[in-house]
Amino acid sequence: MSTVFNPNELGRPNGNFFALPYNQGEGDIEIISVPWDVTASYKPGTSEGPKAIMNASVQIDLFDPDVEKAWEIKISNTELDLHRLNRENRAVAEKIIEYLEKGGNVADNEITYLLNQVNQSSEIVNIRVYNAAKNILDRGKIAGVVGGEHSVPFGLIRAVSEKYPGTGILHIDAHADLRRAYEGFTYSHASIMYNVINELSGISKLVQVAVRDFCEEEENLSRSNGKIVTFYDSYLKDRQYEGETWKNQCDEIISHLPGNVYISFDIDGLRPYLCPGTGTPVPGGLEFEQAIYLIKQVVFSGRRIAGFDLNEVSPSISGEWDANVGARILFKLCCYTKISN
Repeated sequence: MSTVFNPNELGRPNGNFFALPYNQGEGDIEIISVPWDVTASYKPGTSEGPKAIMNASVQIDLFDPDVEKAWEIKISNTELDLHRLNRENRAVAEKIIEYLEKGGNVADNEITYLLNQVNQSSEIVNIRVYNAAKNILDRGKIAGVVGGEHSVPFGLIRAVSEKYPGTGILHIDAHADLRRAYEGFTYSHASIMYNVINELSGISKLVQVAVRDFCEEEENLSRSNGKIVTFYDSYLKDRQYEGETWKNQCDEIISHLPGNVYISFDIDGLRPYLCPGTGTPVPGGLEFEQAIYLIKQVVFSGRRIAGFDLNEVSPSISGEWDANVGARILFKLCCYTKISN
């Protein structure tokens, strides 16, 4: 560690999260930044999430009462250069979405070529994330992804599931993300967990928390697939209003998870005032402290965080609030990941 780094002084922007003094490849935790929001179905902008979170992270105090010398956690950054590919394919995706909104069908010949272009580009992103993640894991390090829309961690989840078969996913999100090829996009942000369950045999369990915006098909899949357990937001709130503690609910949630846990954190799993700029905000959700408590209890239960992602943070026109919250979530994910390993 650089002898000039002082966690009690102001952070100095250096191209790394939290202004930590580690170059690419030097971290015990390597963050893969994935600026991609091609399939965003409501509003784009999350491709700017990694940069916004990094900028906001410089202002965070690197102290955590649960993690001794948290500032000594070696966190470095690998940024995938996807800006041009994202820009070109977002324009194509918008044509497809507009066509569908006007009554078109994904099976129509008029958009087959366009859909193939987007789907092939999404596969390229998956491969690049996978290769970056596998390289990190093969070096004995921990990988995390910062997006970007929620489709981007597929490659990391694949790499983690191959290295640690039987891994379970703790999925914090307003949405179930169990749609099959939503809007014709095979790797849609709304299809990430459908793809994980159907393509990655190394994932043994998907435990979803705070879900409150979903379709009947997703609910049916959740109910019929033995790998999926969904704690709907309304269900959690009803129990809390009737006197049950969040601690008891967390214990129940965690009981469904195996020893190795991958955390997939969509920022819209939080209450909307914490992420007003996100692509698909939904009323309800978790408070910041509730989400952190749940993650903490995963670690205190003796389970290990084998990888994580943070997605759907989008810079807000009202300021850097979204990125500020996202940066604090990211720091907590890094801290609890480190002490669990």
